[in-house]
Amino acid sequence: MEQKKPNEENIRIKDTLSKIKNRMLVFSGKGGVGKSTIAVNIGLALSERQLKVGLLDVDIHGPNLAMMLGVEGKRLESAADNRILPVAVTKDLSLVSMSFLLQDSSTPVIWRGPMKMKVIQQFLGDVIWGNLDWLVIDSPPGTGDEPLSVAQLIPATGAVIVTTPQDVSLLDSRKAVNFARRLNLKIYGVVENMSGLDCPHCGKKIDLFKRGGGERTAQELGIPFLGRIPIDPRIVELGDDGKSFIAHHPESEASKALHKIVDGIIQNK
Repeated sequence: MEQKKPNEENIRIKDTLSKIKNRMLVFSGKGGVGKSTIAVNIGLALSERQLKVGLLDVDIHGPNLAMMLGVEGKRLESAADNRILPVAVTKDLSLVSMSFLLQDSSTPVIWRGPMKMKVIQQFLGDVIWGNLDWLVIDSPPGTGDEPLSVAQLIPATGAVIVTTPQDVSLLDSRKAVNFARRLNLKIYGVVENMSGLDCPHCGKKIDLFKRGGGERTAQELGIPFLGRIPIDPRIVELGDDGKSFIAHHPESEASKALHKIVDGIIQNK
């Protein structure tokens, strides 16, 4: 990517953002809560409504959206003006990820904060996103460089906080909410992921990681609760195969919950 003067870069970022109606940061206070799965399926659900959606993977060290969307191994292409074209996933969904810049999927990214800030700036200023209804940004867990960079670079960003029902995750989700508030992010709401499993043998619901904690946390903090998504092994299987879960299993409880969550996000924007 070419080096540009700071003012020129800021102008490009401002021009990019002027064409994006809504910006959404999906993040969590800790890892292992299924945040990237939620970001991917929110993006897919929005695009199914014939909305133009961009997915931006700013998990610099662990980019995995390309694999989950079946476009791993593709490369970013240059336009005539040396800017970058995002990878088209579907007619209405495009993706930019660090994985498109790596030699192979096993290559580690060993960067400090300033380098990560720079690439996020270029993903915004150098990429021709075009006119988008939504830019969904998948951030790494925690409250470090990447979500902070996004909040500073992209004004009027909303936040979706993903948690699971167990107490340790809920503690970290409270930190994520307070992080969002300090940075003046509009909080669309909390999603409780991995909320119960329907036993394939007896049909009874098993609360593997407890249940209802995300909703209680949202109530305590005075923010919207968007919904709970049950564990469905097919989400993992299709994600590993690069296929859309909500497209393949629209009748499932998890797909219905994801569409309800998207309804809540649109209502709260």
